[in-house]
Amino acid sequence: MPTTEKPLVISCPEPRSLELIFSREARRQLEQSYRIAECSELEIDALPAHILADARYIIGQPPLTSDVFEKLQSLKCIFNVEGNLLGNMPYDRAFERGIHVVTTGAVFARPVAELGLAMALDAARGLARNDRAFTEGNELWGLQSNLNARLLSRAEVGIVGFGDLGQALNQLLAGFHTVTRVYDPWLPPSILRENGVEPANLDTVLEKSDFVFIVAAVTSDNKGFLGADQFASMREGAAFILLSRADVVDFPALMAAAQSGHIKVASDVFPEEPVPADHPVRTTPNFLRSAHRAGALDAAFKQMGNMVLEDMALLDKGLFPMLCKRAERETVSRLRSAPVSKN
Repeated sequence: MPTTEKPLVISCPEPRSLELIFSREARRQLEQSYRIAECSELEIDALPAHILADARYIIGQPPLTSDVFEKLQSLKCIFNVEGNLLGNMPYDRAFERGIHVVTTGAVFARPVAELGLAMALDAARGLARNDRAFTEGNELWGLQSNLNARLLSRAEVGIVGFGDLGQALNQLLAGFHTVTRVYDPWLPPSILRENGVEPANLDTVLEKSDFVFIVAAVTSDNKGFLGADQFASMREGAAFILLSRADVVDFPALMAAAQSGHIKVASDVFPEEPVPADHPVRTTPNFLRSAHRAGALDAAFKQMGNMVLEDMALLDKGLFPMLCKRAERETVSRLRSAPVSKN
């Protein structure tokens, strides 16, 4: 093969597309620097052997059997542009061969954190509820409308999970001078303290918080770990804000806790998406609903493409990716988040 031939990229970023994640200029740069072989994620095993053997990068997270993986002899990196690491490829072989598997999920941290902050403010001040009352002609004015309101400023806040999203959320909360406690069993206390938060166990985070943000990924250790007992332990009227994945909670128990009036709930994620038209969550009181839209901004998707291009340039020089987050040998097999079905 001529040494001047451009490196080959296999593109199967479903449910994303190249148009979604690359700006016009970035797409032009991609096509100038690389050859592109496009296929659906279920067609990769049908690609010609010479394409598989020559591919340097994969954009997407297609299922890769061990047989197909061994045919990818030139592969340097798999760029997962969905955010969740799925158990659909032989990660052990990737680590053995020095192949990077990376995610661009960090692009969603600030957008999701901002929507989470908006949900907390709504829980504190009843914005959506009072807007509905106004349109129905049943609005309350002044102090009468704020009898159950509270301030986010200087409130006690709990964060469960302190990855990119938890840290972005903490940065936004800094201006509110909150007392923030964090539970994250995957991080040492010193890292939490360096970020200005107080390390705490889960019980303390739940019991002492006016606002609890759930931003932990689903793992083999924590699936469904928040249930009726945990919701009952929270302060009366506290807000429970779910931003990561629905599988970390017992969702019927969460709806029951909201229905009872014990806590206020806000969620951007649900066990089944799209949510069925007759699902009871649609009419559950004390429950603020958002259709998994917290991170779905065009600016975030285009940032994905920029990250991929910059890390490809580093890899082309024999360096390692620095913008995308690399899968780790010790934790990748424990992740359990389901893929998204809509952008």
